[in-house]
Amino acid sequence: MEERAAFSVATQYRRHAARRWAFEALLLVLLCLVSLYALNVGSYSLGLSQVAQGLVQPQSKAGLVLWGIRLPRITAALLVGAGLGVAGAVMQCLLRNPLASPFTMGISHGAMFGACLGISLIGAGGAESSGRIFVSNPYVVVALAFCGSLLGVIAVLILARLRGLSPAAIILAGVAMGSLFTAGTTLVQYFAEEHELAAMVYWSFGDLGRPVWRELAVIAGITLPAFAYFNLKRWDYNAMESGDEAAKSLGVAVHRDRLIGMLLASLVTAVGVGLVGIIGFVDLICPHAVRLLIGGDHRFLLPGSALLGALLLLLADTAARGIIAPTILPVGVLTSFLGAPMLIYLLVHMEKRV
Repeated sequence: MEERAAFSVATQYRRHAARRWAFEALLLVLLCLVSLYALNVGSYSLGLSQVAQGLVQPQSKAGLVLWGIRLPRITAALLVGAGLGVAGAVMQCLLRNPLASPFTMGISHGAMFGACLGISLIGAGGAESSGRIFVSNPYVVVALAFCGSLLGVIAVLILARLRGLSPAAIILAGVAMGSLFTAGTTLVQYFAEEHELAAMVYWSFGDLGRPVWRELAVIAGITLPAFAYFNLKRWDYNAMESGDEAAKSLGVAVHRDRLIGMLLASLVTAVGVGLVGIIGFVDLICPHAVRLLIGGDHRFLLPGSALLGALLLLLADTAARGIIAPTILPVGVLTSFLGAPMLIYLLVHMEKRV
């Protein structure tokens, strides 16, 4: 009888895991199909034969379009989208708050403040008489945006470490830092010249066409090791879902894991935001959607959030390039338009299940 019960439990578990791996395999297939479609979309249309030729002949006309423009955009969407999705899932677990995300910690506000500071004080951006808006020294802007995005997070983490703040208090501290950065950004914009203000607004639009291969290597060099660390800690995160005391009783170093996890999640987001601009809602929506579909087991939640984040951002960028081609819409605008109703739907659906 006991053997039959154990066999039944094992069978149920295998089915449980198989359904969740099947869901993630479906996301991976969809991601490959959308990536292939994205190679064809744009002001310069390419057929499948031209895409295949361009991939093996980088010096051809199709190859220059693919390797110089479209492949970097697709790679940026995959890396940044996956990074935001995983960072959101980790922070929602560590802070035990379904509305927690890297942006709740003021990361995007800090990046905007740093970028505006660089454009205004260093003169790293402006506008021409023809109306073209440009960022003359993008590396300075990116560096300052990156420093600004990490500044608030480090301040909150140090405060949490020294004062032993609760997860709810950490979120409130992040909101306070975001408000402080917003005030600083408003002050910088108030005293900026018209052409500088135009450049600041232009930078705030998320644009996956900015990073080149060297910068994409930086994003990958931070995002992939961070994801490997999160995956190693997946059992600890599952234990922390039951509360700090339960996790400590199982041998989890809760405070250390919380600080390291939040710092890595913030670092992943800061790199992405610093290089491509403000991308909203991806880090908040994707973990919710995956949790709603396959549950909160972090063995499946983390890779599922990464795949869905990459898929959502790639879909948004592909739509941004194809809706009114050859004009390319800011991808950050589309993610906000898609994200707001999706988040409302998910919240309403989750309330009905409670």
